[in-house]
Amino acid sequence: MSTPNTSHLAGQRVVVMGGSSGIGEATAASFAADGAEVVITGRGQDRLDAAAARIEGKVSTYRLDAADRSAVDAFFDRSGPVDHLVLALSGSKGGGAFAELDLAELAAGFDGKFWPHVNVLQAALPALRPGGSVTLVTAASARAALPGTAGLAAINGALEAMVPPLAVELAPLRINAVSPGVVDTPWWDAVPAEQRGALFDGFAASTPVGRVGRPEDIARAVHMLAANDFVTGVVLEATGGATLATGR
Repeated sequence: MSTPNTSHLAGQRVVVMGGSSGIGEATAASFAADGAEVVITGRGQDRLDAAAARIEGKVSTYRLDAADRSAVDAFFDRSGPVDHLVLALSGSKGGGAFAELDLAELAAGFDGKFWPHVNVLQAALPALRPGGSVTLVTAASARAALPGTAGLAAINGALEAMVPPLAVELAPLRINAVSPGVVDTPWWDAVPAEQRGALFDGFAASTPVGRVGRPEDIARAVHMLAANDFVTGVVLEATGGATLATGR
């Protein structure tokens, strides 16, 4: 018996929102290597141009703030049909001890991550081909019982909670999410190098795989969900087995 080939993305059109660095860039590179025509978006044209220069294959750029609904609508009005949409829109606000959590900061966290996902997904629907896919990149903080992450859990948990009902409501469009653990990306650049190294070492020691994630690890998970047309309504953890090691 022959094994079916799930890498059938050659010539398909893929939009990666948040594709100028880290997980988004690695995901765009993975699709481009498989022959897809990729559009990466982000807020900074210089970063987009630099990412496009690093990616081998058919890739174009579009400067866009995913929180600006009118700009998102305009993008999809002229994008043409889209086979696969990846939402790699990161956010950094909403963390901190719950007793002192600034509710304005939490609201800003939703404004920076949750609402842009909703904006983009709604605006993209007319452009997405039936049988295509949308993959959200969330975070394992949605389920990790760690002090100081209740706000982040609310933001990412809200996104993940939408996946199953949207997979049913929007079928035959497929809706999935990848939920990464700790991944070495530019998101961590604001943390001093020594502190960041200690955090990474501690995390690596607690996981069965013995290391932190790389952007390419998450990109492969996203690629699989897009390419396999028998998968929908799934939130796929990509944490290096962190929950197995901690039991949380």
